[in-house]
Amino acid sequence: MRLFDESAPYYDAIYDAIGKDYEAESNLLRQLIRRHKKSKGKDLLDVACGTGRHISFLKSSFHAEGLDLDQKLLAIAKRRNKRVRFYHGDMRTFKLPRRFDVVTCLFSAIGHMTTIPKLRSAVRNMSLHLKPGGVLIVEPWITPANFKKSTLQGTLVKEPKLRVARIGKSTARGRTSILEFWYIAATRERTKCFKESGRCGLFTHAEYLAAFRWAGLKVVYYSKGLIGRGLYVGIKQARVRL
Repeated sequence: MRLFDESAPYYDAIYDAIGKDYEAESNLLRQLIRRHKKSKGKDLLDVACGTGRHISFLKSSFHAEGLDLDQKLLAIAKRRNKRVRFYHGDMRTFKLPRRFDVVTCLFSAIGHMTTIPKLRSAVRNMSLHLKPGGVLIVEPWITPANFKKSTLQGTLVKEPKLRVARIGKSTARGRTSILEFWYIAATRERTKCFKESGRCGLFTHAEYLAAFRWAGLKVVYYSKGLIGRGLYVGIKQARVRL
């Protein structure tokens, strides 16, 4: 199974157990947006929005919308953010009839691009949906130098009506990381076991920078980022009035 085919209902519980702090990350995003955005509006598109957790905190400051390829995650995002517009689409090829002041692609979702051409296509397509002076904020996947091969991770969810155990294993084949997850999920009514796997491209810092510049964006890099993986802020040149 692909990532999230069966685990979508447990996604939020798992990352809550890990301690992911969407509110703190959203507060930092606001600071970076204020620092770099030159356009005047507040229209924001979260690409690969997942279950809409960042949107739930950002929608108070922006006219937020979301897009994701996974229909099951989108369904959860829609239930959480009932007045927010969501789209189904691929970050490389989606086409919306409007432009945004901010486009975000967070939690290393860009890693689902497994080749440099796919990476460049995604960055360029997202940049095409920016207004002049707008910003594209991308949280990268792990670089080849920092990727730890053959590692094991474990997460345990303990909620009153739910228990989930997730074991993760990561390996690499060339410039592609291979992620495998084994799950045991139990409620009072049923228990099920399943496995999911996915692949993420391992790109260097220079390759990320080149993708932003190829899309015509000025790029600023923050090495710490939101969760220690770095953060790229691409700024679209504002139109110059003659």
